[in-house]
Amino acid sequence: MNFTVVDIEKWERGKLFSHYMDYMRIVMSLTVDVDVTPIKEYSKESGNDFYSLMIWVVSKVINSHDEFRYGWNEKGELIKWDIVSPSYTVFHKDDENFTKMLTEYSEDFREFCDRVRKDRKEHENERAIVKNHPRNFFDVSCLPWVKYKHFDMHIFDDGKFLAPVVTWGKYEEENGRLIMPLSMNINHAVADGFHLSRFFNEVQDTINTFSEY
Repeated sequence: MNFTVVDIEKWERGKLFSHYMDYMRIVMSLTVDVDVTPIKEYSKESGNDFYSLMIWVVSKVINSHDEFRYGWNEKGELIKWDIVSPSYTVFHKDDENFTKMLTEYSEDFREFCDRVRKDRKEHENERAIVKNHPRNFFDVSCLPWVKYKHFDMHIFDDGKFLAPVVTWGKYEEENGRLIMPLSMNINHAVADGFHLSRFFNEVQDTINTFSEY
């Protein structure tokens, strides 16, 4: 869990960050439809779980940009993590409960999917948030039962939660393509509309690369 302490006075975004922290704590939320056809086809052909692959896709984009890797250390100092890993939910149909766990991010999606399989097997009987959760995480969840237009997750803290919260819904066929709603919530202190837009564009670009496999 390596990180760098941010000197807000010298940080190019420091004045904006301080304004939103001190006077106007805002969380931005945006939902965009993405075409998941390539990754769904790859999932079917390779046997890799679609959910795991999508978690890897958003993890790759999030780890590519500073604005999604900010947090706080135990001293209350603003920090930027070297790497953040996805904390995600696994739903259990038998009792309609879930397990919340974290799998360490890997740039190799095959290695990451293997890690997810191992972690899910290890915690398959737990109905809780797995203990010893590291601090360098962002949040992922899925609502595969409904194709929504917008989704917003309210976090009831003091407005200092800086990590992204990513959610997606049910994909449905439209004009021969599988279209799925994808949402992100992010604190405005660390990101703007530009950064949100880039996230969705790069997620789509990354999904499209699966057509090469």
